[in-house]
Amino acid sequence: MNDFLLTPVEFIKGVGPQRAELLRNELGLATVNDLLHHFPFRYVDRSVYYKVKDLPYADFAIQLKGRIIQVSESTAGARQKKLVAKFQDETGVIDLVWFQGVKWIKPLLKTGVEYQMYGKARLYGNQWNVAHPELTEWSEVDKRTGLQPIYSTTEKLTSKGLHSKGLEKIISQVALQLKGRIPETLTAELIQKHRLLSKEQALYLVHRPNSTDDFTRARTRLKLEELFFLQLELLIRKQIGQRAMKGHVFDKVGEVFNTFYEQHLPFELTNAQKRVLKEIRRDCHTGIHMNRLVQGDVGSGKTLVALLAMLIALDNGYQAALMAPTEILAGQHYETIQSLLEPMGVQVALLTGSTKKKQREQLHEGLVEGRIQLLIGTHALLENTVQFANLGIVVIDEQHRFGVAQRARMWRKNQVPPHVLIMTATPIPRTLAMTFYGDLDVSVIDELPPGRKPVSTFHRYESHRLRLFGFMKEQIALGRQVYVVYPLIRESETLDFNNLMAGYEAISRAFPLPDYRVSIVHGQMKPDDKEFEMQRFVRGETQIMVATTVIEVGVNVPNASVMIIESAERFGLSQLHQLRGRVGRGAEQSYCILMTGNELGKDTLKRLETMVSTNDGFEIAEVDLQLRGPGDIMGTQQSGLLNLKIADLSKDSQLVILARDEARNILAEDEQLSMPQHAMVRIVLEEILKSRPNWGKIA
Repeated sequence: MNDFLLTPVEFIKGVGPQRAELLRNELGLATVNDLLHHFPFRYVDRSVYYKVKDLPYADFAIQLKGRIIQVSESTAGARQKKLVAKFQDETGVIDLVWFQGVKWIKPLLKTGVEYQMYGKARLYGNQWNVAHPELTEWSEVDKRTGLQPIYSTTEKLTSKGLHSKGLEKIISQVALQLKGRIPETLTAELIQKHRLLSKEQALYLVHRPNSTDDFTRARTRLKLEELFFLQLELLIRKQIGQRAMKGHVFDKVGEVFNTFYEQHLPFELTNAQKRVLKEIRRDCHTGIHMNRLVQGDVGSGKTLVALLAMLIALDNGYQAALMAPTEILAGQHYETIQSLLEPMGVQVALLTGSTKKKQREQLHEGLVEGRIQLLIGTHALLENTVQFANLGIVVIDEQHRFGVAQRARMWRKNQVPPHVLIMTATPIPRTLAMTFYGDLDVSVIDELPPGRKPVSTFHRYESHRLRLFGFMKEQIALGRQVYVVYPLIRESETLDFNNLMAGYEAISRAFPLPDYRVSIVHGQMKPDDKEFEMQRFVRGETQIMVATTVIEVGVNVPNASVMIIESAERFGLSQLHQLRGRVGRGAEQSYCILMTGNELGKDTLKRLETMVSTNDGFEIAEVDLQLRGPGDIMGTQQSGLLNLKIADLSKDSQLVILARDEARNILAEDEQLSMPQHAMVRIVLEEILKSRPNWGKIA
């Protein structure tokens, strides 16, 4: 990076030491390069001016040209001061109001001076006002263009004049100084192929556009560059990991696997399961460390594939471990796997936070001596006291619930790190998978086992309550069981939604003893009480389970055929789909009923319509991505790696795919990036690799 780009911000005209410190602390802007990469998040067309008498309607962003004719200060509430300026054009007067920063704003307001005023107009009684407007003296207005970039800022920066307009002024003067000082970062071939602006043109026009086409082309160039280097980084880290990391060699499929496959397999594998198992076997046979993500919808049979992979490890003299995010899910995995392997004499153990001290001591001893072949547990597996004789493979279920550093600790259980197999029941759109998991190999189980019927989903309003109770009674009469899930535990003072306790009481009245029995489970219950209620439902002693989302993961009751989700408008698509996956696990037709209030927003209706129209988790994930962006889909799995400044994974899917393809192309041609035409790409990539910890290879 050249000297100009590394210039500290305090040396820019209008900044100085005090403002520079604020810019560093508040926005992380320390150099000219940082400022140039602090991109506008939107643009406002400043070519349109209104007259006070012609304001279109309330709550509308307007721009006026006029003068301040009066300034007054008063008290708003017990302590808060209010500043009001009368702003006049030739057609009328509007109030400009400030509730914050009164002390430093008041001296800046000049009566009789012509201003450009911009802000959101609201009508109070018969008087228009604008709260916290932007004011610029007419003599200083940039009349070059009507497009004004809007920058994110903070309250502290605003108090020092570094609001969006202040930042625009500073960044704009820096952009004017570029003139050949910005080195190109992409190859000439890539720029020509996709008709991209140069890096310097893009940085100039993103901050000082003359037209919509200017900032559109500039943003496209900068987005593609950002995504290209992200994908290149992920691919390079994957290459480095594969070269550096030796993996255990599982060179045989032996007695344990074959006996289970031929005599104890609970159902015939689907073609998708067979394909993924072959991919795992190929990985573990190469001597390269396996890092594979297996994604599949709820009920697609991921756990069975993981179990078969662990049995291959056992056949090769290694131990296996399965780590789950909750005690309930770990216990469920243990019961399922133990029942399947017990006839074969395979030693399976369970370790959670509830495991008693004496049991722990015996378990630790069994692991170190190699008697325990397969360990299932929660975060407790990460404890330093948990050591293995020879750990060959680790399966991590619902990986986004574990921190990256936590998962790294599993590697330290062996001198040669165990193979890592990650399972997720949250289907991930292709663009997210290749970004969040660009350094992993990804397998998809996209078939459900034979005999599974798609769950029928319906959206119903509160007015259908009595008909819903009638439907529940019909299903219970057929011997089925029902989940009723609520978003709240106690009634909220601010949210008008059905809550768990009121719902439990209403259901208990509608389904009275002795004909019906109702269980209740929520996160505030003691673990023993929660387990007692769950087991009653599992054994069929209760017909209805009233619960919060604690049952989202980890309860498997094939006889439960109805899932009722109360206040479904409060749940995201991913969570609705997870909850629906709790039913449809038996041979009978299952149902999911989404109960809502009558007033629903556009996005909420889209979510509900999507749930009703499809059971395809990948289609649902795509809609979810469009509606709410990547957000918390993967939690902090790649925090620090996906600090995108201008690209948006939810809106730029085509650019993500294009960037991935181009990154692959350049590495296929020049794996070491040693060709002269790739020199600048290599320099930029080296800076990126130095600046971030390599969590990627940890999975």
